[in-house]
Amino acid sequence: MTADGTTGFTDINHRHWSLRYLPPWARPYGRLSRWDRPIGTWLLLFPCWWSLTLGLAPQWGRLVGWMALFALGALAMRGAGCTWNDIVDRKIDAQVERTRGRPLPAGEVTLRNALIWTVLQSLVGVAILFKLNKFAGGVALASLILVAIYPTMKRLTSWPQVVLGLAFNWGALVGFAAVTGTLSWATVMLYVGGVAWTMVYDTIYAMQDQRDDAVVGVRSTARRFAAAPRRWLTLFAALALGAWTLAGHLAGLGPFYFALLAAVALHFLWQIVLLRPNDPADCLFKFKANALVGWLLLAAIAAGHLAVR
Repeated sequence: MTADGTTGFTDINHRHWSLRYLPPWARPYGRLSRWDRPIGTWLLLFPCWWSLTLGLAPQWGRLVGWMALFALGALAMRGAGCTWNDIVDRKIDAQVERTRGRPLPAGEVTLRNALIWTVLQSLVGVAILFKLNKFAGGVALASLILVAIYPTMKRLTSWPQVVLGLAFNWGALVGFAAVTGTLSWATVMLYVGGVAWTMVYDTIYAMQDQRDDAVVGVRSTARRFAAAPRRWLTLFAALALGAWTLAGHLAGLGPFYFALLAAVALHFLWQIVLLRPNDPADCLFKFKANALVGWLLLAAIAAGHLAVR
């Protein structure tokens, strides 16, 4: 499934504000967009913020404005992507315990209305696209291919998390392009590291559904790595750390960057060593904990700029 958060064996988090205060007719649309599970938005947003900070720091005033714009874009495009994913996966979701209560398989939203909701959210992203320079806009548009094909990958390959990683971290390219009008090798390394990071957290996420996925024929790295999950997760964590180390070197960031990157390494170590692959609640907890990785790397980039000025 996609990189979003859930509670136990259901897709519904009744405690979230969107399910408590939105009008009843609007709540299924909020759930289609995963408003009740913001972790996916954060995981989409952090690569954008990393590259914006790499390109703009220490111009903090400009940086805050760009971060706010990309936050709105991440919210809209993650919502559109999740809605599209639910449209494509609606028959599979009906067969999986954790997802059968989603709005489409549960009959709370019609297919037609879900498609309309996808378009409306995408239009917000289009409006933001016009705020970007032409180069950044072109880079952003290229990601739509990945977004469109991702839901079908779990039927075709045991590596759908690779496609998700390529899509979810595209903001590492767009953010830098938006504020500089170009790309750099440091930015590319941020992106590569982000893709490897996604392989860690989304494999852990997919471990929640291994048994149901095997029954309905959904493929994932969680099933692919089932014989040696820690070995594979360690490999991708090491690749992420290596790419991010190279990004800091290429960008000329100061020692504070590498000190905080060491904290990211410790976080990966905690996740992998203490992970219980057959415990869905633990997998969900470890998955959500990756928000701290995003914050630590953001702080590292900002601190790395300060240290060299």
